[in-house]
Amino acid sequence: MSRNPDPVADSVLPTQPKVDDARPDYPWKRSKKVACMLSFSGKDYYGMQRNPGDEIKTIEDELLAALNKSGQIDPTWETAPQKAFFVRASRTDKGVSAARMVVSLKMLQEADTIKKVNSFLPSDIRLQHIVRVTKNFNCQSQADARTYLYLTPTFSFSPVTDVVTEGWRCGPDTITNVNNVFKSFLGVHYYHNYTSGKLPMEPSSQRYIMEFEAGQPFEKMGMEWSVVKVKGQSFMLHQIRKMVGLGVAVARGHTSMETVKNAWGMERIDIPRAPGLGLMLDQIHYDRYNKKFAGDGVHEGLGWEGQFEAVEKFKEDFIFSDIIDTEVKEKSMLTWMGQVLPMHTFTPRHFESEVKESSPIRSAILKVSYDTERERKSIDVEEEGIKKARISGDEEDIIVQTQNGQKEVENVPA
Repeated sequence: MSRNPDPVADSVLPTQPKVDDARPDYPWKRSKKVACMLSFSGKDYYGMQRNPGDEIKTIEDELLAALNKSGQIDPTWETAPQKAFFVRASRTDKGVSAARMVVSLKMLQEADTIKKVNSFLPSDIRLQHIVRVTKNFNCQSQADARTYLYLTPTFSFSPVTDVVTEGWRCGPDTITNVNNVFKSFLGVHYYHNYTSGKLPMEPSSQRYIMEFEAGQPFEKMGMEWSVVKVKGQSFMLHQIRKMVGLGVAVARGHTSMETVKNAWGMERIDIPRAPGLGLMLDQIHYDRYNKKFAGDGVHEGLGWEGQFEAVEKFKEDFIFSDIIDTEVKEKSMLTWMGQVLPMHTFTPRHFESEVKESSPIRSAILKVSYDTERERKSIDVEEEGIKKARISGDEEDIIVQTQNGQKEVENVPA
């Protein structure tokens, strides 16, 4: 049976070019939630947290830039890390180092990720390990405790009656006596006097301290040192430095254990803040998370056992060595002991009082500073007078004050 020809059906349509509608590959769709385990020296950085818009160096800025350059995160995540669910376990102040810091985020986890990221990081920041974590893991809120270390010369433990030099050494009972003072901080207490902006008995000022002890002394660069270990559930601004400051003050004999008890009460006490140089974050603890998820066949525990040697080497090469070198050069602890600590009387007063505590030593130091400044200005005026006399060509005897305080007659030639 013949069919009628269909001009439309029988016509040969021109071949259309095939349109490739495949989307470009997005490699970061394979990103998974991980915990990055870092070590860093904070000497040249303005803390851990990035400050958008500020031209300052922070640890997070360096880390996010390295993750981007190594291709481990979407490039847009470097400036918008919240898109990667980026969270830091703890903030650190300017100059404070960390041996075992943790940040959580979504990123690629490849066989050579650690090597690639470290190639873009400065030598004072190291990515030590990457651990696959659960989808809802938050390294800050799920931390059980934090351990800080404070490296100090042992002459900070010397009795107030001793003449303190860098050659001072601990006696057989020195560390034991210091630790007896530190033990009084253990447990749950109100630390409103150890920070700012907190009222007495304010619930948010309550903190749980698990460990507080000074380690056995060791010698380095001609001085004796001790590492003070402080482990607590969490800490407030300046809390650790003030704990060390008051503990040292009691151990040296500037005040008594009664001051420690009074500082947890309703009254205000000005507590000395130890120098910030020796402070460093040692470790973030995740005991409950590890107990629940480590070893489930998918997730690894957040422990540092496999990185112990690398972390300890980093601490010696970058953190402790810098603290010791700086202390030897700048003598921050010796200066604090001689100029700051004696100014505190540890006198309790009403918490709302704005009156500074009365201190004869503070008054004496301020008077010496005032007299020294006035004398310096006087010398500057006299030196300026000599210059003018030389310029004018007058020849006269001018009484000048020399650097050693002796007065002498200087003849100024025309």
